[in-house]
Amino acid sequence: MNIPVIYAPKLAAALIKHRLEEYRLVDRVKIVEYDDESPIKVDDFLVTFFRVTHSIPDSFGIVVDTQEGRIVTTGDFKIDLTPIGPDIQLNKIADLGRRGVTLLLSDSTNAENEGYTPSERNVFESINEIFTRAEGRLIVSTFSSNISRIQQICEAAVLHHRKIAIVGKSMENAVAISRSYGYIKIPDDAIIDVSEIRRTKLNEIVVLCTGSQGEPMAALSRIATGDHKDIRIIPGDTVVFSSSAIPGNGISINNVVDELAKCGANVITNSILSDIHSSGHPAKQELRLMFKLLKPKYFMPVHGEHRMQVIHAELAQSLGIPKENCFVCDNGDSVVISHHKCEIGYRVPSGVTFIDGNKIDGLAPSVIKDRKVLTDDGMVAVVIGIDTKTNQLIVAPKIYTNGFVYRRHQNVMKNTANAVEKEIKIVLAGKANFADLKNTIKKVAGSVLYKETKRNPMIIPLIMSKN
Repeated sequence: MNIPVIYAPKLAAALIKHRLEEYRLVDRVKIVEYDDESPIKVDDFLVTFFRVTHSIPDSFGIVVDTQEGRIVTTGDFKIDLTPIGPDIQLNKIADLGRRGVTLLLSDSTNAENEGYTPSERNVFESINEIFTRAEGRLIVSTFSSNISRIQQICEAAVLHHRKIAIVGKSMENAVAISRSYGYIKIPDDAIIDVSEIRRTKLNEIVVLCTGSQGEPMAALSRIATGDHKDIRIIPGDTVVFSSSAIPGNGISINNVVDELAKCGANVITNSILSDIHSSGHPAKQELRLMFKLLKPKYFMPVHGEHRMQVIHAELAQSLGIPKENCFVCDNGDSVVISHHKCEIGYRVPSGVTFIDGNKIDGLAPSVIKDRKVLTDDGMVAVVIGIDTKTNQLIVAPKIYTNGFVYRRHQNVMKNTANAVEKEIKIVLAGKANFADLKNTIKKVAGSVLYKETKRNPMIIPLIMSKN
C-alpha cells in the first residue's frame, strides 16, 4: 500500500512511527503531527481539529470544510469535566455550531445508556481500595491504549509501595512511548523487569499487562493457562480486569476468568460492586449536549453496533433533526454532500480482505470458505473411470479421505461408493458430459456422507477417461 503521508497527534504519531520502524517502513512514510491549532489544506478541503476527552491523550474531533458544506466528526469522545489530561474544547465546539454544521458524524458506542459516562477520575478510588485490600500479588489488565487508566494504576502502585512489572509487547511499547512524552509519569525505580518478579515479595508487586478482552495470545491469557514463561498464578493472587467487555468478547473473557479461578486467583471484574472501569464513550446526555452545541442539519451515527446507531439516530430526531436527515449506514454505503444538502449515494465495495502470506491482494471469501470446510470436516475424493466411447463405467468408485475419520469409516465409504456407482450408471445411460458426472458425484456423495455422519466434507470428484 502506498500511503505517502500520515497525519496524527503527537502520541499517536509516536506509536505509529514505532510500528513502522519494526517493519522498516519509517523512511517510506511521512508523518505529520497536528494539534488543535493545526489547519491542514488538502486540495479543496480545509481540515481543522478540536480537542475531546477520551481514554487516550491527544484525542481530537475533526472538521472538514468544503465548498459543498462543513462536515464534523467527533471521533471517540466523552464529555469528562474532570479529565486526567486536557479539557474538551466545548467553546470551540459551540463556535462551530454558531458557524453552521452541514453533517455531523458522532460516536454511538454508549448510545443505549442514559445519563453521563462517569469521569475517569472516579475510577481511582476503586483502584486505590483494591490496592489497599490486596494482601498478595496484584495483576491488573487493561487496554494498552488506555493511557489515563495506566497512569492511575501506576500512581496507586507508587502510593502503596509496590513495584511495577509491565508485561505484554503492546503494553511495554505504550508505556515506554507515553513516558518519553510525559503522558505517563512513573519514577524509574518503581519499574522492575519481569525477570525480577520472583525475587520480589508478593505484597510489593503489581503486574500490569494486556489481555482484558480475553485475547488468546495476550499476556493475561497465557498467564491463566500457564503458558507464560515468567509468570504463574499463585493462590492468593488478585487479578483485576480494569475494562468492560467489548461486544462479542464475553465468552473469551469468561474463559480466562475461569482459568484464573481454577488456579486460585481472586478475580475482580468491572461491576456495580467494583467500579474499576469508566468508558471512554458518551452516554445519552453527552450526545444530547453535542447536538445542542453543534446544531447539525444532517446526522450520521458512527461507531458502535447497528442497534446503537439506530438509537443514536432516534435521539437526534427527538432533538428536532428530521428523520429523513438521519442516515444509519452499513459498511459500503456512502453519503453524498452537495450544495449543503446530503443524501444516500452509491455503494462501494467493502468487506473483509483475507491476506495470504506476504501477498496483500487478498483472497476471495470462497477460498476462505473452502479452507474452513477442510479444517472442520476434511476432504473426500471420489475417483471413477469411464469409457467415453461406450459411456460405460469401467472403474467403480474408489474413495480416499483426508481429515475425515469416522468410527464406521469402512461401512460409510462402502455405502457412499455404492450410491455413487448406481447414480453414475443412470447418468451414463443418457447423454452426459463431465460436468454432469462431477455434479452427480458431489450431490450423491455429499448426501450419503451427511446422512451417515452429519458432516459436510469437501467432495472432490476425479474422473479418469479411457479415450
